[in-house]
Parts: sequence; C-alpha cells; structure tokens
Amino acid sequence: MSFNRGVGYALAAYFAWGLLPIYWKTLHSVPAVELIGHRIAWSFIVLALWITAARGWRTLQQTLNRRVIGLYTIAAVLIGINWLMYIWAVNEGYIVETSLGYFINPLLSVLLGVFVLRERLRPLQWVPLALAGAGVIYLAFAYGSPPWIALLLALTFALYGLVKKTAPLNALHGLTLETGLLFIPALGVVVGAGVVGQSGLTRDWPFTAILLVGTGVITTIPLLLFAAAARRIPLTLVGVLQYIAPTMQFLIGVFVYHEGFSFTQLIGFGMVWAALILFSLEGALAARARQQVKPVEHVV
Repeated sequence: MSFNRGVGYALAAYFAWGLLPIYWKTLHSVPAVELIGHRIAWSFIVLALWITAARGWRTLQQTLNRRVIGLYTIAAVLIGINWLMYIWAVNEGYIVETSLGYFINPLLSVLLGVFVLRERLRPLQWVPLALAGAGVIYLAFAYGSPPWIALLLALTFALYGLVKKTAPLNALHGLTLETGLLFIPALGVVVGAGVVGQSGLTRDWPFTAILLVGTGVITTIPLLLFAAAARRIPLTLVGVLQYIAPTMQFLIGVFVYHEGFSFTQLIGFGMVWAALILFSLEGALAARARQQVKPVEHVV
C-alpha cells in the first residue's frame, strides 16, 4: 500500500510540474521578474503557515548555524536563477528548449557527482553521457549557437541538487529557509511594481491576483508530494518517472503553443532521449544484478 501510494504521489508531482508552462503562460502579461517575486514570496508564506500548523519552527531553528545558512543561501540563489530563467523562457516561447534543459539535467548531475564528489561510474554509463554530449553539440551547430536556455536551466538545477545533497534539512524546512532568505528581495520586487503602478495584482482583477497568490501553492505542493514519494518508492523508479515532466512540457510546447520543432532539432533531441533511455536501462539492469547476488552462507 505504501509503494502504491508513493507511485501516486510521484505521478501527481511530475504531472503538476509538467503542466506548469500553461500556468505561467496564463500569467504572460506579468513581467518575469515580478512573477518570480510573487512565486518566492507566496511560497514562503504557504510554507511558513504549513510549519506553523505542524509546530515545526523549533525543529528548524535548532538546525540553523552559519554553515547551514551559507549552504542554503547558495541553494536559494541557484533556484532563484533557475525559476527566473524558466518563467522568462516559457513566456518568450521557448518551452521546447526548457524541456531539453530538464532532459539534460539528470546526466549533468551525474557528471557533477563524478568530478566534484568523486563518484565512480560503471564503464557502460559513459556511453549515454557521451551520446547526450554529442546531442547537445549537434544542437549547438543546428541553432548556430549552444542551446543556452537549456544549458543554464540544467546547470543551475544540477548545482542546486549538488548543494542540497550536502545540506542537512528535509525538503519542507529546506525550501522554507531558501524562500525565507529570498523573501525580502522578492517582497521588494512585488511592492516596487505596485509603487510604480504596474503591479500584476491589479491586472484583470481578481483573476490574475488569484493566480499570483496561487504560485505559492503550485510551487510547494508538488515538492511535498515528491518528498513523500521519495520516502516510499525506490530511487531508480523515481529516476524513471522524473522524465514525465519534461516530456509533458515538450508536448505542450509543440502541440499546444505550436513552437517550431524541425527535423534537425528532432535529431539532437533524439540523441539526448536515447541517452536517457540507455542510462535508465543500464541502471535498472545493474540494480537487478545486485539483487540477484546473494551472500554465501558459511556453515561452521
């Protein structure tokens, strides 16, 4: 029952993330900088209310020290850049390229694990990494320049994951601290937009205001669902399911918002997709092989 519930939580989280481009497109009249201000501010408010209801402030306070605050400041800056770039790209018509960024991200995270954390890869794992790299290089030649949006999204999120790997807080407390560290600047952006008479809260009242307040909910709920799923199902299954979100984003970009997708792009994307399939298959086969190897019992 716990396993089935975990799969349900994971699917709900990834489907919610996959539908995010539609939400941001609905708010296209609000500048990306103001949108990110609302997202951070309302997310912190939602999280703060959640922790207050759960009486978790003392637990969070007891874990804080200079090192923890330093780590989460770095994480906050990285996720802030990632969110800002993503929202801007979606509303400027680059949903397809943002999906590429999140397809590349898991493989880039693996490379960071190798070169920063000194983790070792099995020989066959290098094949999909090389194939993905070739796909990105091919797209760079096809575009006439590297796919900067995809690469920046992948890099900031992979670095964010690297920082979080060494950070001690759980998902709820961690995101609360991150958004809390960014709350004052975010609030300044929101208030500043109102002072100059350009606040999104007053546009198409009350529809836009409701959606802006809702940015806190659509940010926090999927993350909490994901955290609940990760505790109940194997990490290998989490890794396979994570491709649901960028796949949905890609399909939304092409079929809902009719972004251009040429045969040349298909070749580059296809190389990255093939790399992800190979990497997932290799990981699944390696996990199965480990399960089949049982320790030999010695009779004395």
